[in-house]
Amino acid sequence: MPGSPTAGSRSIAPGLLLAGAGSIAFSGKAIIVKLAYRHGVDAVTLIMLRMLFALPLFLLLAWFAGRGKPPLTRRDWLALLGLGFSGYYLASFLDFAGLAYISASFERLILYLNPTLVLFLSWALLGRKVQARQLWALLISYAGVFVVFGQELHLQGSDVMLGAVLVFGSALSYALYLMYSGEEVRRLGALRLTGLATSVACVLCIAQFLVLRPISGLAELAPPVLWLSLLNATACTFAPVLMVMMAIERVGAPLAAQTGMIGPMSTILMGVLILGEPFTPWVAAGTLLVMGGVWLLSRWR
Repeated sequence: MPGSPTAGSRSIAPGLLLAGAGSIAFSGKAIIVKLAYRHGVDAVTLIMLRMLFALPLFLLLAWFAGRGKPPLTRRDWLALLGLGFSGYYLASFLDFAGLAYISASFERLILYLNPTLVLFLSWALLGRKVQARQLWALLISYAGVFVVFGQELHLQGSDVMLGAVLVFGSALSYALYLMYSGEEVRRLGALRLTGLATSVACVLCIAQFLVLRPISGLAELAPPVLWLSLLNATACTFAPVLMVMMAIERVGAPLAAQTGMIGPMSTILMGVLILGEPFTPWVAAGTLLVMGGVWLLSRWR
């Protein structure tokens, strides 16, 4: 029957599957980066390769989403430059740099704090009120991060502090993007904005490489770095964007975001199976605290 619970479950099932697949694919990025680092590549080169391979795809997305739409104004271009710098260039570069020092599992937990950072920035920059129970959710999440941080510090040494700061900076940069992208999403649409802003970031990453590294160094790269970067650009960058956007169209942003909770778990699983990262009771406890705090925050907002 059309109105039955079974029919309703079937109607949202494709959206939930898309959201889940997109979250898992996004999470695979950290695994690929860690594998590439084993071949001696640095963050500047690695993120350039990822963005170089992704640029044609995002340009195509921007063109497809912009068909029949009004041309961009000067204001739109300025907004795209700012959003592309914060949300995709700076956030991506800091994330890649941080992954050189911390595990993929810890990186994903820090990035999962993003909703808490949006809440903090909304209070600090926009003057929005924060409820007491939201503060409790924040405390729970950050307690989980400190639990895993202590474990990382014990296993990998003092460089973990640098890696954690870099990845936290990445999460903060992306939170700024989320805060200020709302108006442009309404003006341009989510797909067009994503395609254009990411294209800006791709150009910035390529330019950064040309300034800081010799092109001749590309000839010395191990072949697996190129294949891993191509996989990162397609399966873990472009494809997840489409899947999550399509999921939001089908089930809405709140439900798609809740489905994204499988992201940290998938990263931990892939880290253990592919990278050989340790999974200890401390990591399990920290993960539960972070995910529980973010889940409570999403409900109480």
